[in-house]
Amino acid sequence: MPLDIKDLVTSRLGENYELHDRHLNRTLVKVQRTIGFDIVYARAEGAYLYDMDGKDYLDFLSGFGVYNIGRNHPVAKKAIRDILDLDLPNMVQLDSALMSGLLAERLVQRLAQQGAPHLDSVFLCNSGTESVEGALKFAKAATGRPRIVSLKNSYHGLSYGALSVTGNAAFHEGFGPFVPGCETVALGDLAELEAQLKRGDVAAFIVELVQGKGVKFPKDDYFIQAQALCRKYGTLFICDEVQTGLGRTGKWFAFEHWGLEPDIITLAKTLSGGYVPAGAIVTRRAIYQKTFSRLDRCIVHSTTFGRNNLACAAGLAALTVLEDEGLIDNAARMGTYLETRLLGLQKRHDIIKEVRVKGLMAAVEFSEPRGLMPKMGWKLVHSLDASMFPQLIVTPLLTKYRILTQVAANNADIVKILPPLIVGEKEIDRFVDALDAVIQDLGKFPGPVWEMGQNFVKAMRSADEREPAAAR
Repeated sequence: MPLDIKDLVTSRLGENYELHDRHLNRTLVKVQRTIGFDIVYARAEGAYLYDMDGKDYLDFLSGFGVYNIGRNHPVAKKAIRDILDLDLPNMVQLDSALMSGLLAERLVQRLAQQGAPHLDSVFLCNSGTESVEGALKFAKAATGRPRIVSLKNSYHGLSYGALSVTGNAAFHEGFGPFVPGCETVALGDLAELEAQLKRGDVAAFIVELVQGKGVKFPKDDYFIQAQALCRKYGTLFICDEVQTGLGRTGKWFAFEHWGLEPDIITLAKTLSGGYVPAGAIVTRRAIYQKTFSRLDRCIVHSTTFGRNNLACAAGLAALTVLEDEGLIDNAARMGTYLETRLLGLQKRHDIIKEVRVKGLMAAVEFSEPRGLMPKMGWKLVHSLDASMFPQLIVTPLLTKYRILTQVAANNADIVKILPPLIVGEKEIDRFVDALDAVIQDLGKFPGPVWEMGQNFVKAMRSADEREPAAAR
């Protein structure tokens, strides 16, 4: 029988979770079913997902920041169809293909327009973690130094080098030992950073300018001073822009907020256009050439799929949409509107500890409320499971108000949102109004929200007990 993808999807849509339970990540399926996230999405467009009944769900997760231009954008779809229709040779490998050259040229031009003409050399790869891996190798080759410093609470990816510089213990359990010579310092502590750099053996200091786990960033000139210390001690300064780059923070690149001059940046996520995995390392030519330093080292760092035509077409389409539709300016405007509305919510609800917003990258952090009954509910849920509370926000946002968001960090009472950059006031109002209603429901103890938390904990523990010991 010939393969008919449309018929296959139409006939089997709805089997999603059963297939994953049998053949993929069974533990993830258990979590999704427990917290009510086992929705079958049948279609997606722009800022919305649609289930099999046609009900819309506002997507304030954006595939962890992939869909800055929205889902299934027609410009990206057309670019991919056009490149397929051309029947170009793809991944010949022992050639220099046109499409990868065009994407690299476009990235360099954009960086020059954003005040970084020194970033003029591009390595194309497949993902954010792969771009970080390459950046670390480039830094070591350029400096001849063995160590890397990163920030506590950072996230840079889950392959070994990237995981080794990820300053988050939740991702480390069971996977050590890690790459030697990787150290973390606290965000904001310049003395601790200088103590590491002055040893003279640090190849690079790598930072997320806005940390993805919790949306944390300095309110002062920490990054400017950190960059100056890197210059003083001959350490390269790497900005991981995998999530923050390409408009997410209301500027093309997050380093623009602080007027920085990074030696290397990493990109991915939005560069895919939402279709084909794509990543990039952009650096100074002098750094680049230290890796590819001789003719016999011309492919000493390479990747099979990194320069493929589909990914490059998707990347060019994503850059075009961001430019033509003014999405970076929209992210800045809507970020200001979102922050204003969330700060208004904070004034009405003492359970909101802090609001952190940079463009359309935002987090709401919660703390123990003052009211007697809400405080009892808070203490009960935290006594059962220290990490459960933010799920009591995220679950009703999805199941009751059809808004997809995420828990921002392990063992932290933070909800994070990443709307696509195409959103307007209507979508932001829908989210903030729904969040307001969920928080009001938290004021009722005992009540359905707090009962849901207890049920979550019981279900999780029951699932753990049922799992055979050999499978754990």
